[in-house]
Amino acid sequence: MMPEQAQDRSLRIIGGKWRSRKVSFADYEQIRPSPSRIRETLFNWLQYHVSSTRCLELYGGSGILSLEALSRGARHVTLIERSRQVCTHIQQEFERLADDPQSFDCLNLQAEDYLKNDRQGALFDLAFLDPPFASDELRTVLPLVGDCMTSDGLIYIETDDQLDPGMLPSGWEISRQKKAGSVHYGLCRRVQAS
Repeated sequence: MMPEQAQDRSLRIIGGKWRSRKVSFADYEQIRPSPSRIRETLFNWLQYHVSSTRCLELYGGSGILSLEALSRGARHVTLIERSRQVCTHIQQEFERLADDPQSFDCLNLQAEDYLKNDRQGALFDLAFLDPPFASDELRTVLPLVGDCMTSDGLIYIETDDQLDPGMLPSGWEISRQKKAGSVHYGLCRRVQAS
């Protein structure tokens, strides 16, 4: 029997102005959308931190984390997606929902390339990192992400391994973390001066 997700390839936005709206995601085997239970916990953690923010989603995939952020009042989201097909699909879904086409960008790039070469000094308040499981991408991109965050920015990480504080950019700490099934996820912030 096929998993339900593989048959349906759609998700429901769980909060904000687009609450309960269904969005589809591209038929691409590496896409593993954040489950609704995890999204609900994440956005409960972020409830006072989303409005008017600039967000970066380094592994676009389904685009659901960025859609949840826009639905809750984020000012702008930038999605990075290495598959052209997936990037095109994300753009179509965002155009269908968003009132303002200037509120999002989906760039067909590798996460590391964007951070090293294409960011052009942009700073973000929230970053979502949910790379393909069993890849080593977190170790590569995490040290670079700290440079593109505002002073009170937050980094969300979703992985199949226990979150390792040693992977974080210098001066960052894990402020909240949980596990759901085989998924480890957490929110990181700059170390607070005592």
